Amino acid sequence: MTDAVPARETRRPGLPPRTTPVVVDEQVALAQARRIIALAEDKKASDIVLLDVHALTSLADYFVICSGGSERQLGAIADGIAEGLKAEGILPLGREGGAGAHWVLLDFGAVIVHVFAPPERDYYQLEKLWADAPTLLHVL
Repeated sequence: MTDAVPARETRRPGLPPRTTPVVVDEQVALAQARRIIALAEDKKASDIVLLDVHALTSLADYFVICSGGSERQLGAIADGIAEGLKAEGILPLGREGGAGAHWVLLDFGAVIVHVFAPPERDYYQLEKLWADAPTLLHVL
């Protein structure tokens, strides 16, 4: 069950406030992020990071960033997350990139998942780009 909750008042200075209520319950979004992390761990993802980006952007509330050691593993991680959540009735809103591109993005609305090969993760440096976001979890 999703109920509309009031927009958070802790937005970064200079960003306009949300004018519509957030439809996803904060606890549901965090539980979904933790489920994504468990699914990524099942596929042996490494260096998993959970960032709380709600105060920095209206795109999502949480980013999950993880790495895989090969193209095959990147695909397995992304597919494992998508299939695991699909079994629970949650479908991604979008999927970008691919194992051959050495990065995959899965958009679940309140949670965005970034799966990278290590060189691409070093190149994009999302943790530095979103350095103002609190790190809620880091699994090496």
